[in-house]
Order: sequence, then structure tokens, then C-alpha cells
Amino acid sequence: MKQALHLQLKSFVNLPSFAVAPRRNLRVGTSISFRVRTMGSKDSKRLLSNSSLPVSLEDKKEKKLKGLVGTNSTSEKENGVKSSSVVFERFKEDPARIETMTVQELRATLRSVGVPAKGCKRDLVNALKCFAEKKIDGKTSLTVEEQASFSAENISVKCKDKDFSKEDCVEDVNTDLEVPGLPQHKGRVKKSATEGSINKFNTKRVTKKQNLSIRCDEGSGGMVLEAKRTVSSKIIHEVVNADKGVMPVIQTEPWTVLAHKKPQKGWIPYNPKTMRPPPLTRDTRYMKLMSWNVNGLRALLKLEGFSALQLSQREDFDVLCLQETKLQEKDVENIKQCLIDGYENSFWSCSVSKLGYSGTAIISRVKPLSVRYGLGISDHDSEGRLVMAEFDSFYLLSGYVPNSGDGLRRLSYRVTQWDPTLSNYMKELEKSKPVILTGDLNCAHEEIDIYNPAGNKRSAGFTDEERQSFGTNFLSRGFVDTFRRQHPGVVGYTYWGYRHGGRKNNRGWRLDYFLVSESIADRVYDSYILSDVGGSDHCPVGLVLKL
Repeated sequence: MKQALHLQLKSFVNLPSFAVAPRRNLRVGTSISFRVRTMGSKDSKRLLSNSSLPVSLEDKKEKKLKGLVGTNSTSEKENGVKSSSVVFERFKEDPARIETMTVQELRATLRSVGVPAKGCKRDLVNALKCFAEKKIDGKTSLTVEEQASFSAENISVKCKDKDFSKEDCVEDVNTDLEVPGLPQHKGRVKKSATEGSINKFNTKRVTKKQNLSIRCDEGSGGMVLEAKRTVSSKIIHEVVNADKGVMPVIQTEPWTVLAHKKPQKGWIPYNPKTMRPPPLTRDTRYMKLMSWNVNGLRALLKLEGFSALQLSQREDFDVLCLQETKLQEKDVENIKQCLIDGYENSFWSCSVSKLGYSGTAIISRVKPLSVRYGLGISDHDSEGRLVMAEFDSFYLLSGYVPNSGDGLRRLSYRVTQWDPTLSNYMKELEKSKPVILTGDLNCAHEEIDIYNPAGNKRSAGFTDEERQSFGTNFLSRGFVDTFRRQHPGVVGYTYWGYRHGGRKNNRGWRLDYFLVSESIADRVYDSYILSDVGGSDHCPVGLVLKL
């Protein structure tokens, strides 16, 4: 038996050329094993062949790298090219050889050339045959389409070189962002760069489609993935410059992704970067109005990272209307001392029936002609829900409409008393000047104005009673929803609940409006939503009115 094995080895192995690396070159924990099959096995030649031995130091190294291609040593590259070429030349001479390979051998061979090795034996055989045919022709191309969901909060990328060269693995991704940020988990992504500094960056959960174009690089002895990056939705591309590398980072803008339970044909998400008109020239007379439910003004001003000065400089508004300030009358003077230079005119209405509740304000760099507080009816004016300022060409109302509350306990009061009274007050003002009502009106008027209409039929802000009252008391009486007129079929939200990551997922409501008299609707140049401004569960809305 020993003699038979000796003869078998002689017939299949060129002993003078078969050498084992010296012990000093072997790493700790590395072992070499030889498999000898009985005489007559079709696989014995291939398993013991020096040119196609599936178990080697470099193979193990490649398995550890899990698909990262290219090596640092020139001799290693040359050996890899030679081994790969001989293997596929043998496949060319005897294509049936692939059919006789075991699943483990098929996977080892596919992984050694950088091809995904997943699926049953038939899938592996077909993949290897396809790759072998194209390899023999002198080029290799492989298209892989995969749906992959990943969630990473702190992704560590190790890199050594300053720039990623052509020999590195470059991924071609066509990314369709379908779901903005979801609850995240920690994960790591490995790139084809060697050890070095670690860059950390945040990503959101996305669903992506990948098209990988792979070609054979004979010079590097491995596979090179080449690509361009295109993104279907509007995203911010940022480049992080590290000490030893440059890495692209994508941050999603959730509001640019259509989020709705029952989207209709033709609906699109609101994107202020692409849907707002260019700024008006200096020779055009206009006023820029902004409104914001701040959900507690003192808390907002203390919020780390928020800057009222930066917001005013960026938006350059003439008038800022606030709702839900939650101030008491004793707080107003201190707040006035903190106002930004140029906005000396401010008018505040605070709740007296329930302290630290509700509250509205108008802050302006244009001095109004007159100011009024409330509706003039004591039953409605104890919660500080309305401030009116008269300007040369219109009346401006900053309003905070009562919420129907838990269990809809205030629904009847809201639709039978508050809404009709406010509507009549506006029509009375309209007799002398056009009227603009802005603020948190606590109603998503249409299904397009709420992420989940079916699930909120009896939720405060989307009941049939509130929606009908909104139409009857305001829209049907000649007041125009400026955002909806300018953007029909556009999904834009102004409020997101804190629970369930509403803002990260863009699952919101449009509760904040600018309603204007029909007589000045044509002078509205822009009605917009500032979805990127945080600090509250609402975001600001704006109006540019030509004078």
C-alpha cells in the first residue's frame, strides 16, 4: 500500500519543484495539510497539483480578508496570476472537471478569484463556468444585483494610503434611499485598504441596489471593482479628510424621500433646495414672514447647537411669528433683552388660565401700525392663543388653534366655537385690509398632509369634524392655503411626533400654515417649509409676499 501511494504521488507531483516554505516564514497558528485520495480518483490530480492547490498560505490570508483583493508582494501577485491562469486553462481543456468538484472546492475556487460563493452546488457550478469562460477570453465581467439593508451608527474604516488607488477595491453603488434613519445598530464595513488610522462616521439605514462591474486585473493578480456613485434621492455628499485618507460620507435628508402610507400617483416629496424660486432682487419690494411652533421658547434657547442669530442671518426674515412659547408674563421682559439686534419690536400673549402653557408672539424689525391681543372674547383669550399686528398693506395674525386633546375632549369647543369665532374675526379685519393667518392650526386638512391617514381618523388634528371645519370656516370663506396652491401634489410635513422616530422617518403631519386673503394670493412669491431646522417637534414655515 505504501508503495502504491508512493507511485501515485510520483505520477502526480513533480517532486523537485514541490517545496514547502521554511519554518521561519510560517506564521504562528498556520498549518499545512495534504489530502491524498485513493488511486483512481478524478480529483487527486487537481487536489495535489502545485498550480491549483486549494489550501495555501495565501488562500488562508485571502479568506481572512474576506474578499479584499490585491497583495503587497510582487512575487505573491505573480504566483496568484500564474495559479489562476493554470486553473482556468485546465478548465478550458476539460470543462467537465467543474462538475466533479465538491461544494467546498467550488466555493474555495470562487472565493480565490473574488466571486461570491453562495447558493447550492448548481449555482456554484454555473457561476464558476460563467467566470471561467470569460476569464479564458481575457476579460471578466460580473453583474450582481442585491437588495441589502444595513444599519450602522459608527462605522470604522481602516485606511493607510492618502488616496485610494486603482488597485484598491472601489464599489459602484446605485443607491435608492427608501427609508431614512431607523433605529441603528453598530456595524463595521471593511475596505481594501490596509491597517492605519480609523475614521468614524454615521450612516442611516437604507435599502440599496448594487451594480458591481468587475474586471480581471492581471497586473495585481486579483479583481478590481470599478464604479460611479449615483443617488436617486436628494442627499448631501460630504468628504471627510482624515490624517491618512479621504472617504465619502452620505447623510440623508429624510424630507426628500416620499413617506406616506397611501401615496397617490404623481405625489412627490417636498425639497426646499429644488422647489424654492430664486431670491428676489433688491429692487423688488417684499416682506419675508416666518412662523414656528417652538414648543417652549426657553427650552429652545437653551438647546445646545441652536442659534437664533444664525437662523435670522440665514433666512433674513422681516417678521417671526411664534406659537407655544410656554412663557409667563413675568418671563417676557427677560426674553426681550435677548432679542437679536434689529428686531426691537416684539409682542407677546401669554396664558393666564394655565401658567407655562400655550402662548404666541410676533417679533418684527418693521414697526407695525397697531397690535391687538386675542379675539376680544374672554372665553377664548385666557390661553394667549392669538396676536395680531397691522402693517401698511395687511393684517398679520400669529395663531395657535386649540388642540382637540386626548379623547377629543375639546373637539366640540374647537369646531363649534373657536374656529367660527376666529373666522368671523378675520372677515371683519378683511373689510379694511387683506389678512394673513399663520401658525399651528392643528389640522391636517387632506390625506396628503399626513403620513398615515387611515390610522388617524379619530386622532386630534385629523378628525372629519376638524377637517370640515377648516374647509368651511377658512378655505370656503376666501382664505387660500398658500403652500398647497403653490405645491399641489407635494408631500411636505411640518410636525413630527417624538415617539417612534417620526422625524427621522419623515412620518409627519402638515399642521402649520400661511392662509392669505384671496385678494393678495397672487402676490405670494414663495410659500415654503424649512424641514432642516430642528429644536422643536415642529419646523418653521415661511412666506415671501411681494408688496
